[in-house]
Amino acid sequence: MKSTEPKPHKQYIVQSHERCSSQGIDKGLVYSRKILSGKKLSEKLEEKKELIVIATPFMNSLYNCVKGSNFFAIITDEEGCILNVMGDKGIVDEAYKLKMVPGAYMNEENIGTNAMSLALTQKVPVQVSNNEHYLESYHKWTCSCCPIKDTKGNIIGTIDLTGYSENVHPHTLGMVVAAAKFIEKMLEINKYNEALIHNNNHIKTIFNTISKGIITLDLSGTIKTTNKIANEMFGFSQTKILEMKIWDLVEGWQEILDTLYSEKNFIDEDVYIKSKKNKLQLNVSAHPILDSEKRIQEIILVFQELKKVRKLAGRISSGHAVYTFNKIIGENQEFLKVINYCNKIANSRSTILITGESGTGKEVFAQSIHNASDRRDEPFIAVNCGAIPRSLIESELFGYEDGAFTGAKRGGCPGKFEIADGGTIFLDEIGEMSLDMQTKLLRVIEEKVINRIGGRNPIPVNVRIIAATNKNLKAEVEKGNFRNDLFYRLNVLPVYLPPLRDRKDDIPLLIEFFMNTVSKRLNKRKVEIPEEYLENLINYNWPGNIRELENVIELIINTESMPLNLEKRSIKPETDFIEIEEENLKLEYIEKKHILSVLGKFKGNVTSASKALGVGRNTLYRKLEKYNVEISSLK
Repeated sequence: MKSTEPKPHKQYIVQSHERCSSQGIDKGLVYSRKILSGKKLSEKLEEKKELIVIATPFMNSLYNCVKGSNFFAIITDEEGCILNVMGDKGIVDEAYKLKMVPGAYMNEENIGTNAMSLALTQKVPVQVSNNEHYLESYHKWTCSCCPIKDTKGNIIGTIDLTGYSENVHPHTLGMVVAAAKFIEKMLEINKYNEALIHNNNHIKTIFNTISKGIITLDLSGTIKTTNKIANEMFGFSQTKILEMKIWDLVEGWQEILDTLYSEKNFIDEDVYIKSKKNKLQLNVSAHPILDSEKRIQEIILVFQELKKVRKLAGRISSGHAVYTFNKIIGENQEFLKVINYCNKIANSRSTILITGESGTGKEVFAQSIHNASDRRDEPFIAVNCGAIPRSLIESELFGYEDGAFTGAKRGGCPGKFEIADGGTIFLDEIGEMSLDMQTKLLRVIEEKVINRIGGRNPIPVNVRIIAATNKNLKAEVEKGNFRNDLFYRLNVLPVYLPPLRDRKDDIPLLIEFFMNTVSKRLNKRKVEIPEEYLENLINYNWPGNIRELENVIELIINTESMPLNLEKRSIKPETDFIEIEEENLKLEYIEKKHILSVLGKFKGNVTSASKALGVGRNTLYRKLEKYNVEISSLK
C-alpha cells in the first residue's frame, strides 16, 4: 500500500521536502529547471571527460547486472548535472520524455528531492522510492545513488541506478555503492598514473638536458636507458644502443665492475669507447645503485668529453687569467707602446716570446694578452719550466697513459697542453727547459699534436703558446743551451718588457698602487712616504724591478718606517727612520731580514712563508740558499 507522505523515519527526506517547499518548487514540475545544451553542454562534457571515461565501463557493468529489468544508470558531476545515461531502451525513452538527459541538473533546487540530490547533500549513499520523491512525475521511480569522491574525500559526482518503483530492492543500493568504490579506485589509480607519467617526463626531460652522456645498466651488462647526449657521443640510435651490451661500447668494463664491487670509487677516469665511427677516449664516472642491503643492483655511467673535462680541470688548477691591460699600472710612453702592441697581437695564433728581467711582469702581460684574445673564455695554464724537475716535466706537459710508469694514476692523466686545449699555455722560464724537452716542444708547435707518455695515439691540441724568459736566448743558442730552431719558432711575436729603472716616471704610480692594495690585504694603515725618501725610491736601480718594489712597500707598511736610505746617507734618529749601517744599505739585506722575520713567524714552514711572501716555494728555497739560511735553525 502506497503512502502519500514520506516515511517519518527518513528525517533527511522530510527536511529535503521542506526545503523544496520553501524554495517554491512546484510538485507538478516535470522537467529540471536547468538543462544545458549546445556549446555549454559540450564544454561541460569536455570538462568532466576523465570522470565520464572512467565511470562509463562501471556503468556498463552495473547495467549488465540488471539488464532486462527496466533499469537505467546515470552519472552526474558534483553539481548534479547528468553526464551519461545507459539502460534498457523502453525505460530510457520514458526518462528522456522527462528530459532526464545529459545536461539536466538533478540537484535539489532544480528538480526537488531525489536520490542524486540527497547523495550530494547528505554525502552518503541513499535510496529514494515512490512518493519520497518531491515531484509527482518521479513517484513511479526507485533510485539508488552513491556519491563518488576523490582521494581527498571531495565529492566529484554520483552514480545512480533508476527503475520502476515496484522493482525496489536494498541490493540495488549495494550494487551502486560497489560501482562507486570501483570508480573511486580507478580515479585514484589514474591520478597516480598521471603523476607517474608527469614525473617520468620530468625526469626524462632533465635526463636529456644534462650536458653529459648517461647510460644506466644492470649487472648483466644490459643497457636499460640512455640520454640523447650519450646517443650522440656513441653515434648510435637509442634503439641500437639498447640492443647492445655495455662491453660492446666500453673497453675495460670488467675493471670498472671489479672496482665498484671492491667498494672503491670509479670517478673521472679516462676510458676508450667504441663509437660507430671509430675508437675515442671519454672521461667516465660509474655510480652504483644499491638496494636496502647495500648490494649493487644497477649502475649509472656518466660520460664526458675529455675537452670539457680538461677545460674544467684548467679552471680548477689556476686555469684562468685574472689580469687585463687596463689593470696594468704605467703611463711611461715607451711602456704604453708595449701595451698597445700586445693588444694588437692578442688575437694572433702565432707564438709570443716575452723577454725581460725578473720581476717586470711577464705573466701579467701573458694573462692580459689571453684576456684580450678570442680565447678569453678558455683555459689559461701557466707552467714554470724552471720549477719542475727534469724527470717530471714531460708528464707534466704531455700527460701519461694508464700504467706508463710505476705510480702512474689509473686511467692516465692529461698534461697541461691537453688541459689548455682551446686556450693559452704560458711557458715561463722557457730558458730552463732541457734540450730533449725542447725537441718535443718543437714537434708540438709544428704538428699541433701531443703524445702522452706510454700512449700510441697522437692527441690534437689547439693551444696558443706564450713563452717567457729573463735569459738572453740568443746567447743561450750560441752556447748550445737552447735550440736555434725552437728559438725562432717561439720568437714569432717578440715582446720586450722594460726594467723599472727605464720607466722611473711610473714609480710614484706603482708606489701609490701597492700602498693601497698591500695595506688592504694586510689590514694595516697606509704609511706616508716623505718627499726626500720618495726621491731615493725613484732614483734607485731596482734590480728586482716591480716585484722588488712591491716587497719594499710591504715592508714599509709592516714596520711603519722607512727601511732603507737609498742614497747611502745616515738618517737622524728623531725622524723615526731606522738607522742602518752603510754595509747593509743594499736591498738584499732588507730582503733577507724580511724573509727571516716571516719564516720565524711560521716556525720555518716554507710553504706557509712562501704564501705570505707571495713567492713560489722554489724561489724561496733559492733565496735561502743565496743567504746561507738553514731552515732547521728557525724551527
